[in-house]
Amino acid sequence: MNAPHPVPSRLAAAEAEAHRLDADDPGHRHLFLVPPADGGRYAEAAYLAGNSLGLQPRATRDELLADLDAWGHLGVEGHLEAERPWLPYHEMLTAPAARLVGALPAETVVMNSLTVNLHLLMVSFYRPQGRRTRIVIEDSAFPSDSYAVRSQARFHGLDPDSTVVRLRPRPGEDTLRTSDVCDFLAAEGDTVALVLLGGVNYLTGELMDIPAITAAGRAAGAVVGWDLAHAAGNVPLSLHDWDVDFAAWCSYKYLNSGPGALAGVFVHERHVGDPGLPRFEGWWSTEAATRFEMTPTSRPPATVEAWQISNPPIFAMGPVRTSLELFDRVGMPALRERSVRLTGYLERLLDEVTADRPLTVVTPRDPRRRGCQLSVRIGVGSANELTKRLRHEHGVIADAREPDIVRFAPVPLYSTYHDCWRVADALAATVEAAS
Repeated sequence: MNAPHPVPSRLAAAEAEAHRLDADDPGHRHLFLVPPADGGRYAEAAYLAGNSLGLQPRATRDELLADLDAWGHLGVEGHLEAERPWLPYHEMLTAPAARLVGALPAETVVMNSLTVNLHLLMVSFYRPQGRRTRIVIEDSAFPSDSYAVRSQARFHGLDPDSTVVRLRPRPGEDTLRTSDVCDFLAAEGDTVALVLLGGVNYLTGELMDIPAITAAGRAAGAVVGWDLAHAAGNVPLSLHDWDVDFAAWCSYKYLNSGPGALAGVFVHERHVGDPGLPRFEGWWSTEAATRFEMTPTSRPPATVEAWQISNPPIFAMGPVRTSLELFDRVGMPALRERSVRLTGYLERLLDEVTADRPLTVVTPRDPRRRGCQLSVRIGVGSANELTKRLRHEHGVIADAREPDIVRFAPVPLYSTYHDCWRVADALAATVEAAS
């Protein structure tokens, strides 16, 4: 990338407007620790990478230290005597996690990491038989999902190349149409055992029509599961009412629970009491009241907790609990409304910048078809190189997906309109306009 052309005059004059919008629609930035800028003329970074790793809530440190203090003061007695006792600790996360994803408490549990949970769920819900063996995912699925479903196919003695169906957008398009997914299921659904798509696509930011695709998959006789890594805490969800079979999500992106944070699981209530459904089991799979009887046979509860295996890691659960309490206080409806406003504002700024530059927004323009992410395809240079320049020259932190996608996530909890303005200003100053 060569020396930039001047910043568009209208964009340069828009900084004052961004400050006015922040005064009218401030969000909750004060509840988070924002990294210092590594370049540019502002003290704090414009952090637009919450779709990769969310910022740390200010409350996390003190609450985590309090759990550590209980260990120091009580030792093993902390299981029952800590202010937040460890034995039932995971239960404190259940109700707020259920509210976040539109589920019943009996359908929701926080445990393990995302891909581990997907594997545990596929033990139960991917049961290939006869012609019905195929797994449907999107072609741009996150690699971990691709690895997981291919390994499940091999585990069942099947060829992953023919078992895993990767649905692609139409030629010349960047996102997958709901109608194309539903049409495929209507035409070939009798061969499909499992549909496992991302609720919000990690690469393009497209929000899939979860209820429509779920209905189409179930009508075809398939089990329908969802990877909600980029949807939980980003968009409103109603997993129970949408009749989703199962879902899993991580907590380190929009849920701001720290790198590698514990993940969540949903299993619809029609499945949780099914004694014929296979599961892997461990100590925490049995009813809590019988756990210390030390019998050799488990007695799983008629809830999703039957999918638990090991006792929960308390110090990893603490930041998730802190975050979920924050979401409960603010509420997803309010966050979604601000998300639409904030992402729409960034989109309008990017329209001006991309008009005469080799940059294209590939995320759907319809707010109903996206969360708080806009993915930009660059026509010159590499995504990694551009994000390095944005960070070190302008203090803008974004996320690169090689070779040519840069992702910007204006997270409604802590991002500002001025952050969005800084993104557009930095792109205009960094990427040369077409001659």
